[in-house]
Amino acid sequence: MKRLHLCSLLFLWLNLIMVSHLTAQKPDDFLSSEFHRERRATLRAKMPANSVAVFFSNPVRNRANDVNYMYHQDPNFYYLTGHEAPHALLMIFSEKQPINGQKVDELLFIRGKNALAELYDGARMNPQEAAEALKVATVFQTPDFKDFPIDFGQFDHVLFYDFKDDVRNTNEAGDLYDLIEQFKIKTNYPNDQQLTLEVEPSPTNLNTKMLDSLLAPMRGIKTAQEIELLRKAVKISALGQAEVMRAMQPGMSEFEVQGMHEFIFKKYQAEYEVYPSIVGAGHNGCVLHYIDNYKPSIEDGELILMDLGAEYHGYTADVTRTIPVNGKFTKEQKQIYDLVYKAQEAAMSIAKAGVPFKALYDTTLAVVNEGLLKLGILKSLTPEDMINPATGRHWFYPHGCCHHIGLDVHDLGTYGNLEAGMVITIEPGIYIPAGSPTEKKWWDIPVRIEDDYLITEEGIELLSDDAPRKSEEIEALMKKESAFNQMQLPALDE
Repeated sequence: MKRLHLCSLLFLWLNLIMVSHLTAQKPDDFLSSEFHRERRATLRAKMPANSVAVFFSNPVRNRANDVNYMYHQDPNFYYLTGHEAPHALLMIFSEKQPINGQKVDELLFIRGKNALAELYDGARMNPQEAAEALKVATVFQTPDFKDFPIDFGQFDHVLFYDFKDDVRNTNEAGDLYDLIEQFKIKTNYPNDQQLTLEVEPSPTNLNTKMLDSLLAPMRGIKTAQEIELLRKAVKISALGQAEVMRAMQPGMSEFEVQGMHEFIFKKYQAEYEVYPSIVGAGHNGCVLHYIDNYKPSIEDGELILMDLGAEYHGYTADVTRTIPVNGKFTKEQKQIYDLVYKAQEAAMSIAKAGVPFKALYDTTLAVVNEGLLKLGILKSLTPEDMINPATGRHWFYPHGCCHHIGLDVHDLGTYGNLEAGMVITIEPGIYIPAGSPTEKKWWDIPVRIEDDYLITEEGIELLSDDAPRKSEEIEALMKKESAFNQMQLPALDE
């Protein structure tokens, strides 16, 4: 018994060291717990009477065999709690509910303590630690949810996001798989596989649509704390673009170019890439979401399109530059590049609070169409000449130009009129792949220019101006040396 007692004390001491070490490592510019608490309060005030909102953490994604992808929390769950660990559940009540003799308006369930799992994966918070760190008054461990005394039938509305059936059973009590299964039992969640003679489904209090309408206006308007994190994410991404401009040389691989960007991200403590990096040279740049990045040698005379974004403490950037591999645009490349730049400038000139989102796209499209017509790339502005019948999209400008950024790269937000506090992209592009219905001299010219902006009452603030946008400024910067150019590594076959 004495040995067991000493072992228990030793484990507790090691656990405290692990927790304090993890806390000491974390930078002090993350969102504050007060931010998350205020966001929960704001959502609660928007919820209909006699309702409960239920949020589940993201599942752990398996990469192969016993190796998982790096874990990334569900953006809404993080927005409302700041909790970054998997296997968790949050409930927010519109009115206080009696739970274990107390009146509470929110409950958080976090995964239970597990000595063996913590040996491999690091310390877990207990409910008391979580309540203090996250400023959630009532916290339980997830195994408690199975027998937890809550009657979802008493609510007029149970708000949640529907399930995608992509959660693995880890066989650990109270894991996300268990939480979802118990929630389905407690709410009489409909079983699609169950045979029924009913012509229409029975009325239910389950609502999987309302949360987006409640959260979109909240997440679309950024607070001062969020804007500060977005500034850092965007600046890191823009600095990466600028450094790669200095370093770019023919003969590099697309992977190498990707790696330089992502090294800059990590150098500035950005935890992730927001999305798979897009680095496409020549024809590859005409593929809108080209992520193979596998071309072993980018060629003199090609353009390279680089669409990358750093994620800093949960907040995302989305910055694209298109540059000549050899540092000098050809005549045709410059004509297309300057046209895209002109379209972006036109949208910037009208962007401010009160302007419809759609007006930004319409403005860029008008400039692109007029320019392509003048260059002879479009024969007319009739649908027959502008629309590719195979895709139903514009032959050369097939995507939109603007979206919110925040906790997601295509962030939750409203798309009526622009409002002060929104952070958005403006990203016109022209893509002319080989085989396009125009002269060959234009083939394999892809150009996208994408920048990130804060909407204000008077106009916009360009956040990504650390990366040159004008063709002349790009050529000037590409004449300068980069520290990457001094790096010499041995060949693999030596």
